[in-house]
Amino acid sequence: MLMRTDPFRELDRLTQQVLGTAARPTAMPMDAFREGDAFVVELDLPGVDPESIDLDVDRNVLNVRAERRTTASGGDSDVVIAERPAGSFSRQLFLGEALDPDRIQASYEAGVLRLSIPVAEEAKPRKIQIKAADGPRKEINA
Repeated sequence: MLMRTDPFRELDRLTQQVLGTAARPTAMPMDAFREGDAFVVELDLPGVDPESIDLDVDRNVLNVRAERRTTASGGDSDVVIAERPAGSFSRQLFLGEALDPDRIQASYEAGVLRLSIPVAEEAKPRKIQIKAADGPRKEINA
């Protein structure tokens, strides 16, 4: 039995797994870094309506959900090429005990969702003062 092979079929399958498809979009690309007393997370969400972004924290797990709608909404338009993924995107971030989930700040500008997660007051380094003992020093002879 002869089988015809297509070397690009496997490449297409791998590309769809890594980059996603319109039916199954990929996760949001993310950068995370520390900026002073806060951790900053930036998520790429180009073309997403800010009203569709949903953030919630449950037991130190930050859930980020967003939706990108297709621009061709049926009617009298014929889609020629559709390479930009549409649909629902989601990502979970596990917040450590050293972070304060009650004071998270979020902003969305130029397709980037920026989250600033402050370090909890209890986790910040602090200086401990040493008090001198009262009274004269005693010398011990052995």
